[in-house]
Amino acid sequence: MTDYALLKMPQQVYYGRGAFEKMGAIAKEQGKKVLLISDHIIEDLGHVEKSKEQLETEGLAYEVYLGVKSEPNDDYVNEALALFLDKKCDVIVSIGGGSCIDTAKAVAVLATNHGDISEYMNNQKEAEQRPAPHIAIPTTAGTGSEATDVTVITNMSNQEKMMIKQQAFLPVVAIVDPLLTMSAPKSVTAATGVDALSHSIEAYISRLAHPMSDMMALSAMKLITKNLFTAYENPRDVYAREQVSLGALQGGIAFSNASVCLVHGLSRPIGALFDVPHGFSNAMLLPAVLEFSKEACIDRLADLGRIFADEADGLTNEEAADVAVTSIKELCANLNIPNLKEWGIDEAEFEASIPKMAEDALRSGSPANNPLVPTKEQMEELYRVCFHYEFTTKNR
Repeated sequence: MTDYALLKMPQQVYYGRGAFEKMGAIAKEQGKKVLLISDHIIEDLGHVEKSKEQLETEGLAYEVYLGVKSEPNDDYVNEALALFLDKKCDVIVSIGGGSCIDTAKAVAVLATNHGDISEYMNNQKEAEQRPAPHIAIPTTAGTGSEATDVTVITNMSNQEKMMIKQQAFLPVVAIVDPLLTMSAPKSVTAATGVDALSHSIEAYISRLAHPMSDMMALSAMKLITKNLFTAYENPRDVYAREQVSLGALQGGIAFSNASVCLVHGLSRPIGALFDVPHGFSNAMLLPAVLEFSKEACIDRLADLGRIFADEADGLTNEEAADVAVTSIKELCANLNIPNLKEWGIDEAEFEASIPKMAEDALRSGSPANNPLVPTKEQMEELYRVCFHYEFTTKNR
């Protein structure tokens, strides 16, 4: 742990039912012409049209980019950036999942600092100019991207998923309206929920954790573990959706300040090479990585075990840590999280990609924050373990 706390988050966070209705007025405070970044799924749900209506009510001009079709990559960034500059926009609104928000983050920085997004990886280039103001509106409860200074963009030239972390990528405003998550399919609710839980757990066990990030991480773990299965089983349960949305927001703030660890390091290359959505790949990896890391963070995992189960209060830290790992495995099983084989990845192709994935994971820097820092060989073996990993039999 560091000796001091630094808590970074958006300048303004609007949270709660109906918060989305404030977007138009908020955008008017930030600029005169909006680039709205989203995708066709969000358009089909009606959220893009509602966004346009709000902007028109406030008398704001706007352009729309709906080219985000999968995990964010530099092609999407360059296309949206060209539109922003050509149409002389001065503020960005992103609405959608983490892919839309991460794309918008990159555009906001490049709009005023220029260069290629790949130059910002590992701080080779640092943003010196204030980015274009960015208002981020998530429609899933998972990535926490609306509250982080991180963007993850795939470099299409080498299929590397770049984890880029600088203060400039932090949105100016986050609008978290749990009502926007109500239309998420059950599988998306499950994967993004476990993604959010991964954020809070990794922030809590990270070597960079500090008291302020701990506060957010603990609260997020409680909210998510107590409400995610209900949100999955009963998608119209507004209270459960609300609690998971708040947990995802807090988890995002936690890991933005304490960083993520081995789960995310291993996850990004899988997404880049096999087009597995980020939430799913994190969920597939989380139990096995916690088993690997357990001995180096028993006390912290014990706290998670006691959140999962009241009866863990009377257990030793070692026993409570076991409860945490077992409970995560059971949760993934109850949420029908597949392993990599069940997802449909070809095993021979996966095996051949393991050396590159381990190298890319190391380059990202995230594994170095893990309580037990793995070797490249250990990461390669973890990939193999996760390919066939079996989650605990459902107990509900």
